[in-house]
Amino acid sequence: MKTTKLITLATILGTCAFTAAQEEANRPERPKREIPPEVLKQFDTDKDGKLSETEKAAMQEAMKAKAEERKAKMLEKYDADHDGKLSDAEREVMRADREAKHKEIVEKYDANKNGKLDPDEVAAARAAGEDLPPMRGRGGPGGPDGPGHKGGPKGHGGPGAPPDGGTPPPPAE
Repeated sequence: MKTTKLITLATILGTCAFTAAQEEANRPERPKREIPPEVLKQFDTDKDGKLSETEKAAMQEAMKAKAEERKAKMLEKYDADHDGKLSDAEREVMRADREAKHKEIVEKYDANKNGKLDPDEVAAARAAGEDLPPMRGRGGPGGPDGPGHKGGPKGHGGPGAPPDGGTPPPPAE
């Protein structure tokens, strides 16, 4: 009786291990992300072309500080009642301002007139001194509706994510 249970258990464990190995073998290899040259220039202190753990930590601290700075500016501008947080009404004012600014930047830098900023157009806007937010968010890379989000089909974005990986068009009114 004990032998039968042990054989059954070993068979089940072996099958699970075999299945896991099969799934791992079928998984496509992710392309290695290139570190943007401006990031290397700023944080690669030993100039070896990659970021060490210390350099990554310094980059993360700098990014965290920049995010805190953006948050402080946002509160300074939109926190009308000065309570240190944004109410729904204050958020709506901020959202409207951001949408207007986004529309203005797209109209100005959308060279191919496709209604969105491609990476080269974003680079041109930043080079001209435009203060663009990080390219993330609902439709951006890693955002809940964007390419690369694990919640979408096969990790390729959520509903409405365009097949080319670009920003989805704004909702129709």
